[in-house]
Amino acid sequence: MANMVMFIILAAVILGSALVCITTKRIMRAATFLLFVLLGVAGLYFLLDYTFLGAAQISVYAGGITMIYIFAIQLVSKRTLQGMVERLKGSRVAFGALMTLVGLVTVVAVFFKNKFIDMSMQMTDAEVPMNVIGKTLMGSEKYQYVLPFEFISVFLLACIIGGIVISRKE
Repeated sequence: MANMVMFIILAAVILGSALVCITTKRIMRAATFLLFVLLGVAGLYFLLDYTFLGAAQISVYAGGITMIYIFAIQLVSKRTLQGMVERLKGSRVAFGALMTLVGLVTVVAVFFKNKFIDMSMQMTDAEVPMNVIGKTLMGSEKYQYVLPFEFISVFLLACIIGGIVISRKE
């Protein structure tokens, strides 16, 4: 019961922060609420006892990516950001609602087609040995993760170089 209450609280924080993030007119507030969304997702990982994923979510996304966003926002001159107001058009709102509905239908169809809900009820709480986790994280074969980690590190390096190039005024 406590897990359900905690899940409801985290879901409310994530949904509320996401809504404020996309509806606010101030860019720093949007970045701050994005941080709350990412921390809420880390809370969900911790709730599921995925401590590694929760720690990675906090360090990589909530810590690193959000700080890169804030750093990039601070690098852009205030004159550029002043007066930037986007008006909501009815056609854009309708298109966004339609795409949201299409995405929801797609997710529900994938869940029912692959029987994820039935599989989650049948899973046991067997603990995975640490050497299996290590081999999976550092392996380069199918369903192993060294290549995605390397891709993310090159991507973050490109973001840092892009931030340096933007900050230099020639």
